[in-house]
Amino acid sequence: MRFTILYGAMFLVSGLGLLAIVAAFGTSRTTQAVPTGQQVADLQRQLADADSAHTRQLFTGVVVALVVMLVFSAVLGRAAAGRVLRPLRGLTSATRRISADNLHERLAVAGPADEVKALADTIDELLGRLEESFAAQRRFVADASHELRTPLATIRAAVDVAVAKPGPVPESTVQLADRVRSSLDSADTLLEGLLVLARAQHGAVDDRSAVSLTALASEALPNTLIVYADLSDNVVVRGNEVLLARLVGNVISNAVQHNVPGGWVRVTVAAAGDHARLTVESSGPVLDPDQVARLGRPFQRLGADRTGPGIGLGLSIVAAVATAHGGSLALTARDGGGLRVDVELPA
Repeated sequence: MRFTILYGAMFLVSGLGLLAIVAAFGTSRTTQAVPTGQQVADLQRQLADADSAHTRQLFTGVVVALVVMLVFSAVLGRAAAGRVLRPLRGLTSATRRISADNLHERLAVAGPADEVKALADTIDELLGRLEESFAAQRRFVADASHELRTPLATIRAAVDVAVAKPGPVPESTVQLADRVRSSLDSADTLLEGLLVLARAQHGAVDDRSAVSLTALASEALPNTLIVYADLSDNVVVRGNEVLLARLVGNVISNAVQHNVPGGWVRVTVAAAGDHARLTVESSGPVLDPDQVARLGRPFQRLGADRTGPGIGLGLSIVAAVATAHGGSLALTARDGGGLRVDVELPA
């Protein structure tokens, strides 16, 4: 719109200048001294009337020409603006098609070395750096799963050997071994959570297949609380079964871990148009609605939960897996306490 106004104004001003020059020459008159007399006076009156009619006709023509020029300038300005911006529209649409799954694609704009080609080449260079960065992250995820588990396994084996030595083992050594094993279990859980989170955030979701969201929810239902489950319909989504099982398990286990004694959990799986929705509501402490949105970030916990169970990755993994599958996560604090979690995934 700004280009259209600019070009249209340029064309209009140029046309106005041309009209002003024509009008100036068309309205100029030459005055000569003539003898007096009745016939001469009549002739002068006729000439004045003709000149006045000519001026009115010229003014009418200028107004009509001005209106025509105004319309023509707008159309011509719009066409010029569209022609100038057409390459940029092509770059925008091509860039939008490139995502984390096809960073190998390039714009590869051909043509003269103008500003548009310079912009396209810059975007191609940026895509190349992004591709290298994503590849490095994926290599790190693959290597870390082996390299980081090896020292933990070595420590665990050393503790088991120390406790299993012949002869009486001091009670303090047994207690220390139990604490070390507990810390190792927490480290294993944290490591596994970080690897799943990294895979969901930075890796392509492969091995997609038809997965029953209803079956995953049914398998993850707890038996430690009162559970209300509405799983009557078999809702199927398409995605990675391992990641989706982790998503469902994390949502339900989060509702169990952060509940209150004698609490309850309500699980619903339903189809909503072209989306599938998993809703998990649970009783629990009253939460600050302004802080609930932070629970989808890594290592975010509220209030007393900072020292409670869990490692603070459960809902962040849910958010990452949902996003990787083209879905979304919504968290809402319940008025009477507890949390409502809504996960939407393409059906």
